[in-house]
Amino acid sequence: MSNNTIRLHRVLRAPSERIYRAFLDPSAIEKWLPPNGFTGKVHLMDAQVGGAYKMSFANFSTGKSHSFGGQYLELKPYERILYTDVFDDPNLSGEMRTAVNLKAVPLGTDLNIEQSGVPAAIPAEACYLGWQQSLALLAKLVEAEITE
Repeated sequence: MSNNTIRLHRVLRAPSERIYRAFLDPSAIEKWLPPNGFTGKVHLMDAQVGGAYKMSFANFSTGKSHSFGGQYLELKPYERILYTDVFDDPNLSGEMRTAVNLKAVPLGTDLNIEQSGVPAAIPAEACYLGWQQSLALLAKLVEAEITE
């Protein structure tokens, strides 16, 4: 396992319930998690403690894809999600753990993400860039106030 750890923080103008749901709804996560230039597909999502998920990202320009999956270790509604990530690519070995912590604040939700065990083959800067793009898409999804 690598010692690479990525930490991200955002305040989103949305209730924690909406953000929590965006991490566990297959259609939502396909929309916001793939970084720019990629499409996403959820193959399995059993969002319960001990449940598994499987997903893939495809490079829109080249068509090449990579898949990954894991298990939900902790689900505390509207507050915390802890899950594992394992890439199918043997060059990206090891198990990552991603902790998503949500806290209601006066303007919305304080979001903290910590991803540990990022494979050494993935530069930390690439992880940060990808997450920044994904979180911008997450904000667009959860901050929209559409009444109908």
